Amino acid sequence: MTSQAQKTETHVKKQYPRFRTMARIEHAILMVSFTILAVTGIPQKYALQNWAQWMIDVMGGIELTRIIHRWSAILLVVGSIYHLFTSAYRFFVKRERMRMLPVKQDLQDLIQTVKFNLGFTDEAPRMPKFNFGEKLEYWAVVWGTAIMAITGFMLWNPIAATLFLPGQFIPAAKAAHGGEALLAVLSILIWHMYNVHIKHFNPSMFTGKLPHHQMEEEHALELERLESGGDPWPELSLPVRQRRQRIFFAVSIVVGGLLLVALIWAFTFEETAIETIPRVTREIFVPLSTPSP
Repeated sequence: MTSQAQKTETHVKKQYPRFRTMARIEHAILMVSFTILAVTGIPQKYALQNWAQWMIDVMGGIELTRIIHRWSAILLVVGSIYHLFTSAYRFFVKRERMRMLPVKQDLQDLIQTVKFNLGFTDEAPRMPKFNFGEKLEYWAVVWGTAIMAITGFMLWNPIAATLFLPGQFIPAAKAAHGGEALLAVLSILIWHMYNVHIKHFNPSMFTGKLPHHQMEEEHALELERLESGGDPWPELSLPVRQRRQRIFFAVSIVVGGLLLVALIWAFTFEETAIETIPRVTREIFVPLSTPSP
Protein backbone atom coordinates (compact mmCIF):
# COMPACT_ATOMS: atom_id res chain seq x y z
CA MET A 1 0.00 0.00 0.00
CA THR A 2 1.41 3.40 -1.00
CA SER A 3 2.00 6.13 1.58
CA GLN A 4 -0.69 8.26 -0.05
CA ALA A 5 -3.23 5.43 0.20
CA GLN A 6 -2.28 4.84 3.84
CA LYS A 7 -2.72 8.53 4.57
CA THR A 8 -6.13 8.53 2.90
CA GLU A 9 -7.24 5.45 4.83
CA THR A 10 -6.05 7.02 8.10
CA HIS A 11 -8.02 10.19 7.38
CA VAL A 12 -11.15 8.19 6.63
CA LYS A 13 -10.90 6.24 9.88
CA LYS A 14 -9.79 9.11 12.12
CA GLN A 15 -12.57 10.70 14.14
CA TYR A 16 -12.67 14.16 15.67
CA PRO A 17 -14.75 15.29 18.70
CA ARG A 18 -17.85 17.15 17.63
CA PHE A 19 -20.67 17.05 20.23
CA ARG A 20 -20.65 16.38 23.95
CA THR A 21 -23.05 13.99 25.65
CA MET A 22 -25.34 16.77 26.85
CA ALA A 23 -25.75 18.13 23.32
CA ARG A 24 -26.60 14.67 22.02
CA ILE A 25 -29.23 14.22 24.73
CA GLU A 26 -30.76 17.58 23.76
CA HIS A 27 -30.84 16.48 20.12
CA ALA A 28 -32.52 13.19 21.05
CA ILE A 29 -35.23 15.01 23.03
CA LEU A 30 -35.80 17.42 20.15
CA MET A 31 -35.87 14.64 17.55
CA VAL A 32 -38.39 12.51 19.45
CA SER A 33 -40.70 15.37 20.48
CA PHE A 34 -40.62 17.00 17.03
CA THR A 35 -41.37 13.74 15.23
CA ILE A 36 -44.36 12.94 17.43
CA LEU A 37 -45.64 16.51 17.19
CA ALA A 38 -45.43 16.35 13.40
CA VAL A 39 -47.13 12.96 13.14
CA THR A 40 -49.97 14.00 15.46
CA GLY A 41 -50.23 17.64 14.41
CA ILE A 42 -50.21 17.67 10.61
CA PRO A 43 -53.26 15.35 10.35
CA GLN A 44 -55.15 17.73 12.63
CA LYS A 45 -54.30 20.63 10.32
CA TYR A 46 -55.71 18.72 7.35
CA ALA A 47 -58.40 16.84 9.29
CA LEU A 48 -60.91 16.87 6.42
CA GLN A 49 -58.59 14.92 4.10
CA ASN A 50 -59.02 11.15 3.86
CA TRP A 51 -55.36 10.42 4.62
CA ALA A 52 -55.51 12.64 7.71
CA GLN A 53 -58.65 10.94 8.98
CA TRP A 54 -56.98 7.56 8.44
CA MET A 55 -53.91 8.64 10.44
CA ILE A 56 -56.06 9.97 13.28
CA ASP A 57 -58.03 6.72 13.38
CA VAL A 58 -54.81 4.69 13.45
CA MET A 59 -53.59 6.77 16.41
CA GLY A 60 -56.76 6.00 18.37
CA GLY A 61 -59.07 8.85 17.44
CA ILE A 62 -58.94 12.59 17.73
CA GLU A 63 -59.07 12.66 21.55
CA LEU A 64 -56.04 10.40 21.98
CA THR A 65 -54.22 12.16 19.15
CA ARG A 66 -54.66 15.49 20.90
CA ILE A 67 -53.46 14.08 24.21
CA ILE A 68 -50.32 12.62 22.58
CA HIS A 69 -49.73 15.93 20.80
CA ARG A 70 -49.91 17.90 24.04
CA TRP A 71 -47.64 15.58 25.97
CA SER A 72 -45.11 15.84 23.14
CA ALA A 73 -45.40 19.63 23.36
CA ILE A 74 -44.55 19.41 27.06
CA LEU A 75 -41.49 17.30 26.19
CA LEU A 76 -40.41 19.88 23.60
CA VAL A 77 -40.74 22.74 26.10
CA VAL A 78 -38.85 20.80 28.78
CA GLY A 79 -36.10 20.02 26.27
CA SER A 80 -35.87 23.68 25.31
CA ILE A 81 -35.52 24.72 28.94
CA TYR A 82 -32.88 22.03 29.43
CA HIS A 83 -30.98 23.50 26.45
CA LEU A 84 -31.14 26.97 28.02
CA PHE A 85 -29.63 25.66 31.26
CA THR A 86 -26.82 23.72 29.56
CA SER A 87 -26.03 26.73 27.38
CA ALA A 88 -25.97 28.98 30.45
CA TYR A 89 -23.62 26.53 32.18
CA ARG A 90 -21.17 26.59 29.29
CA PHE A 91 -21.31 30.38 29.11
CA PHE A 92 -21.23 31.39 32.78
CA VAL A 93 -19.27 28.52 34.34
CA LYS A 94 -16.88 27.42 31.60
CA ARG A 95 -16.72 30.83 29.86
CA GLU A 96 -17.00 29.22 26.45
CA ARG A 97 -17.60 31.40 23.42
CA MET A 98 -21.14 31.37 22.03
CA ARG A 99 -20.18 29.88 18.70
CA MET A 100 -23.75 29.78 17.41
CA LEU A 101 -23.99 33.56 17.26
CA PRO A 102 -23.90 34.86 13.65
CA VAL A 103 -20.78 36.80 12.63
CA LYS A 104 -19.76 38.74 9.54
CA GLN A 105 -17.65 35.83 8.31
CA ASP A 106 -20.80 33.70 7.94
CA LEU A 107 -22.09 35.98 5.19
CA GLN A 108 -18.74 35.84 3.43
CA ASP A 109 -18.72 32.03 3.70
CA LEU A 110 -22.25 31.92 2.24
CA ILE A 111 -21.23 34.03 -0.75
CA GLN A 112 -18.09 31.96 -1.25
CA THR A 113 -20.12 28.72 -1.09
CA VAL A 114 -22.57 29.95 -3.73
CA LYS A 115 -19.69 30.96 -5.99
CA PHE A 116 -18.02 27.58 -5.49
CA ASN A 117 -21.22 25.61 -6.19
CA LEU A 118 -21.88 27.62 -9.36
CA GLY A 119 -18.33 27.09 -10.60
CA PHE A 120 -17.24 30.74 -10.34
CA THR A 121 -14.33 29.79 -8.07
CA ASP A 122 -12.31 26.65 -7.41
CA GLU A 123 -11.81 27.39 -3.72
CA ALA A 124 -14.43 26.33 -1.14
CA PRO A 125 -14.65 28.35 2.07
CA ARG A 126 -12.81 27.12 5.16
CA MET A 127 -15.40 27.19 7.91
CA PRO A 128 -15.31 26.96 11.73
CA LYS A 129 -16.91 24.46 14.11
CA PHE A 130 -20.39 25.70 13.25
CA ASN A 131 -20.81 26.91 9.69
CA PHE A 132 -23.41 29.37 8.40
CA GLY A 133 -25.86 26.62 7.40
CA GLU A 134 -25.83 25.07 10.86
CA LYS A 135 -26.28 28.46 12.50
CA LEU A 136 -29.20 29.24 10.20
CA GLU A 137 -30.85 25.93 11.04
CA TYR A 138 -30.23 26.38 14.77
CA TRP A 139 -31.83 29.82 14.93
CA ALA A 140 -34.70 28.61 12.77
CA VAL A 141 -35.36 25.95 15.42
CA VAL A 142 -35.19 28.58 18.18
CA TRP A 143 -37.60 30.89 16.33
CA GLY A 144 -39.94 28.08 15.35
CA THR A 145 -40.05 26.61 18.85
CA ALA A 146 -40.88 30.01 20.33
CA ILE A 147 -43.71 30.56 17.83
CA MET A 148 -45.11 27.07 18.35
CA ALA A 149 -44.94 27.35 22.15
CA ILE A 150 -46.70 30.74 22.27
CA THR A 151 -49.43 29.90 19.76
CA GLY A 152 -49.82 26.40 21.21
CA PHE A 153 -50.40 27.86 24.68
CA MET A 154 -53.06 30.17 23.25
CA LEU A 155 -54.83 27.27 21.53
CA TRP A 156 -54.54 25.10 24.62
CA ASN A 157 -55.86 27.88 26.88
CA PRO A 158 -58.13 30.08 24.73
CA ILE A 159 -60.22 31.34 27.65
CA ALA A 160 -57.18 32.59 29.54
CA ALA A 161 -55.64 34.02 26.38
CA THR A 162 -58.74 36.06 25.54
CA LEU A 163 -58.71 37.63 28.99
CA PHE A 164 -55.72 39.64 27.78
CA LEU A 165 -56.06 39.55 23.98
CA PRO A 166 -58.93 40.10 21.52
CA GLY A 167 -60.75 36.97 20.44
CA GLN A 168 -59.39 37.29 16.89
CA PHE A 169 -55.99 36.23 18.21
CA ILE A 170 -57.17 32.63 18.66
CA PRO A 171 -57.85 31.88 14.96
CA ALA A 172 -54.71 33.89 14.14
CA ALA A 173 -52.73 31.67 16.53
CA LYS A 174 -54.24 28.59 14.87
CA ALA A 175 -53.13 29.79 11.43
CA ALA A 176 -49.64 30.66 12.67
CA HIS A 177 -49.31 27.37 14.55
CA GLY A 178 -50.28 25.26 11.55
CA GLY A 179 -48.25 27.29 9.08
CA GLU A 180 -45.10 27.19 11.19
CA ALA A 181 -45.58 23.46 11.75
CA LEU A 182 -45.78 22.80 8.01
CA LEU A 183 -42.73 24.99 7.38
CA ALA A 184 -40.76 23.16 10.08
CA VAL A 185 -41.65 19.71 8.73
CA LEU A 186 -40.73 20.67 5.17
CA SER A 187 -37.43 22.21 6.25
CA ILE A 188 -36.51 19.03 8.13
CA LEU A 189 -37.50 16.76 5.23
CA ILE A 190 -35.73 18.88 2.60
CA TRP A 191 -32.89 20.85 4.20
CA HIS A 192 -31.89 18.78 7.22
CA MET A 193 -32.41 15.32 5.75
CA TYR A 194 -30.39 16.20 2.65
CA ASN A 195 -27.44 17.73 4.50
CA VAL A 196 -27.27 15.13 7.26
CA HIS A 197 -28.47 11.87 5.66
CA ILE A 198 -28.39 12.12 1.85
CA LYS A 199 -25.37 14.23 0.89
CA HIS A 200 -23.44 12.12 3.38
CA PHE A 201 -24.42 10.50 6.63
CA ASN A 202 -23.36 12.67 9.55
CA PRO A 203 -22.97 10.41 12.62
CA SER A 204 -21.86 13.11 15.06
CA MET A 205 -25.20 13.44 16.88
CA PHE A 206 -25.08 9.73 17.67
CA THR A 207 -21.36 9.10 18.18
CA GLY A 208 -20.23 12.59 19.16
CA LYS A 209 -17.50 12.44 16.51
CA LEU A 210 -17.03 13.30 12.84
CA PRO A 211 -14.66 11.64 10.32
CA HIS A 212 -11.76 13.53 8.78
CA HIS A 213 -13.18 14.00 5.28
CA GLN A 214 -16.39 15.59 6.59
CA MET A 215 -14.46 17.84 8.96
CA GLU A 216 -12.25 18.90 6.07
CA GLU A 217 -15.22 19.72 3.86
CA GLU A 218 -17.48 21.51 6.34
CA HIS A 219 -15.27 22.57 9.28
CA ALA A 220 -11.77 23.02 7.92
CA LEU A 221 -10.79 25.73 10.43
CA GLU A 222 -11.90 23.58 13.38
CA LEU A 223 -10.03 20.61 11.90
CA GLU A 224 -6.89 22.72 11.63
CA ARG A 225 -7.25 23.88 15.23
CA LEU A 226 -7.72 20.35 16.56
CA GLU A 227 -4.83 18.90 14.56
CA SER A 228 -2.54 21.65 15.84
CA GLY A 229 -3.21 20.50 19.40
CA GLY A 230 -6.24 22.60 20.29
CA ASP A 231 -8.55 21.36 23.04
CA PRO A 232 -12.08 20.53 21.82
CA TRP A 233 -13.57 21.96 25.02
CA PRO A 234 -11.08 23.93 27.13
CA GLU A 235 -11.41 23.23 30.86
CA LEU A 236 -10.96 25.67 33.72
CA SER A 237 -8.87 24.99 36.79
CA LEU A 238 -10.77 22.96 39.39
CA PRO A 239 -11.07 25.69 42.12
CA VAL A 240 -12.39 28.28 39.65
CA ARG A 241 -14.86 25.84 38.12
CA GLN A 242 -16.15 24.68 41.51
CA ARG A 243 -16.71 28.24 42.70
CA ARG A 244 -18.69 29.13 39.60
CA GLN A 245 -20.62 25.85 39.77
CA ARG A 246 -21.82 26.60 43.31
CA ILE A 247 -23.21 29.95 42.18
CA PHE A 248 -24.69 28.53 38.99
CA PHE A 249 -26.41 25.56 40.66
CA ALA A 250 -27.86 27.74 43.43
CA VAL A 251 -29.39 30.10 40.89
CA SER A 252 -30.49 27.20 38.66
CA ILE A 253 -32.38 25.49 41.48
CA VAL A 254 -34.38 28.66 42.19
CA VAL A 255 -35.03 29.49 38.53
CA GLY A 256 -35.74 25.87 37.66
CA GLY A 257 -38.24 25.57 40.51
CA LEU A 258 -40.09 28.69 39.36
CA LEU A 259 -40.16 27.43 35.77
CA LEU A 260 -41.48 24.05 36.91
CA VAL A 261 -44.33 25.70 38.82
CA ALA A 262 -45.08 27.91 35.80
CA LEU A 263 -45.16 24.91 33.45
CA ILE A 264 -47.45 22.87 35.68
CA TRP A 265 -49.80 25.85 35.96
CA ALA A 266 -49.73 26.54 32.22
CA PHE A 267 -50.49 22.94 31.28
CA THR A 268 -53.19 22.18 33.84
CA PHE A 269 -55.18 25.21 34.96
CA GLU A 270 -57.68 25.45 32.06
CA GLU A 271 -59.39 22.09 31.85
CA THR A 272 -62.17 23.19 29.49
CA ALA A 273 -59.72 23.55 26.61
CA ILE A 274 -58.51 19.97 27.01
CA GLU A 275 -61.93 18.34 26.94
CA THR A 276 -63.63 17.58 23.65
CA ILE A 277 -67.30 17.17 22.86
CA PRO A 278 -68.28 13.55 23.63
CA ARG A 279 -69.04 11.44 20.60
CA VAL A 280 -72.65 10.47 19.96
CA THR A 281 -72.85 6.73 20.59
CA ARG A 282 -76.51 6.17 19.76
CA GLU A 283 -78.89 7.42 17.14
CA ILE A 284 -81.46 10.01 18.15
CA PHE A 285 -84.80 9.96 16.32
CA VAL A 286 -86.33 13.37 15.73
CA PRO A 287 -89.78 13.14 14.02
CA LEU A 288 -90.54 15.52 11.24
CA SER A 289 -93.14 18.08 12.20
CA THR A 290 -96.27 18.04 10.04
CA PRO A 291 -98.57 20.98 9.60
CA SER A 292 -101.84 20.81 11.54
CA PRO A 293 -104.99 20.46 9.39
